[in-house]
Amino acid sequence: MRSSLTSVSRFLSIISLAVALSGCPADDPECGPGDAPDAAVLASGTDISLEFGELEYGQNNDCPVGSAPEGVISMTIAGVQTGNPLGLITFCVPRPDQFNAGDALVLDDPTLQTTQVRLVDLSGASNGCTFDLEDTQPAGTANSEGLCDAGASLAGFALVLDGTATLTRTCGADVDTVTVTLAGRVAVAPQP
Repeated sequence: MRSSLTSVSRFLSIISLAVALSGCPADDPECGPGDAPDAAVLASGTDISLEFGELEYGQNNDCPVGSAPEGVISMTIAGVQTGNPLGLITFCVPRPDQFNAGDALVLDDPTLQTTQVRLVDLSGASNGCTFDLEDTQPAGTANSEGLCDAGASLAGFALVLDGTATLTRTCGADVDTVTVTLAGRVAVAPQP
C-alpha cells in the first residue's frame, strides 16, 4: 500500500511543474526585446557618428520620485560605444511602470526631479575628437517595447529613442558644442 505522503508529494510536484510551465512574466511573448539589435542607438550629426550597444538595465533606484507607487523602483539603463569601452550612454527611468504604456516619455535633464526619462550621460570618441554631454536639456522622446513588471522582469526589452542632445566636442585644443540626433531601437538586457 502506497503512503499518503508519497501521493501528496507527487501531487505537489505535479502542481509545481504545471505552474512552472504555465508561463511567468519572463516567458510572456509580449516581454523582451523582440528583434531589436544589440547595437543600434546612434548619436549622429555633421561629421559625427557614435553608435551605442550592449545596453543593460537594473532596478538600481538611482532616480526615485515620491509619486511612484509602492514597489515601483527606478531603473537605470546603461551601454557602451561600439568599439570604445570608454564611451558611455546612461538613462534613468524614475517611473518604469509608465515607460511601456504606449506613450513615449520625454527625454529630460537629469537635474530635474520629474517622472520623465533622464539622459544622465553620453560620451564617446570619433574622428580624433571626444564628446561629452552638455548641461543643456535634451529634447525628444524615449520609450520601450516589451518591458514587463515595471522593470522587474528579466526578459529584457527594446529601447526606442527619437531626440536630440548637445555635446561638448574636444578636438585637441579646439572645443565647441554640437547638436546630435539620438535615434534607434536597441535591445536592453538585464544586468547580470
